[in-house]
Amino acid sequence: MTTANQITPGMTLNIEGKIFRVESSVKVTVAKGTPFVKCKLRNLITDETIEKNFKLDQIVQEVSLLERTLEFLYPEGKEYLFLDIGNLEQVHVPASILKEKVHYLKEGIEVKAMFYGDTIFAVELPQFLEIMVVKTEGTEVPDGTASTKKAVLETGAEIRVPLFIESGDVIKVDTESNDYIQRV
Repeated sequence: MTTANQITPGMTLNIEGKIFRVESSVKVTVAKGTPFVKCKLRNLITDETIEKNFKLDQIVQEVSLLERTLEFLYPEGKEYLFLDIGNLEQVHVPASILKEKVHYLKEGIEVKAMFYGDTIFAVELPQFLEIMVVKTEGTEVPDGTASTKKAVLETGAEIRVPLFIESGDVIKVDTESNDYIQRV
């Protein structure tokens, strides 16, 4: 049993059948009223952020998400097929969960996935991936100090790279910031 005054950022809560991650929580005391906990919550399915107030002694349902390692196999319709490394079962992940991460998926990449029961809520890519450049286009000097050009990677992602990068080069990419790191 968890009460609202025990809520901390990072916790996962089940509120009315929906799973939320606590982004922030603040205890609020008012001069002529009862204190309460004001929380900013992120819905793990829709990624929508809401604010909700709880009475200090209100019971909240904390849930534990299970982290599992998945290996990407291939896209299948509007979903993506992964292999659960732990139990060798196939897992279908909807594109709505992956969002922009689909641009970095290639066969064999291992990701971390967060599950509650059989429902997947989030997928986390490795921060750095080594991916081959399949096409480069044009040159540009956006800020006058560094020359870059657009590169299309084997996964379909498009990023800015230095002028010396050519098609066929393998580069290291930061998947969180979409930045070129180095040639491998």
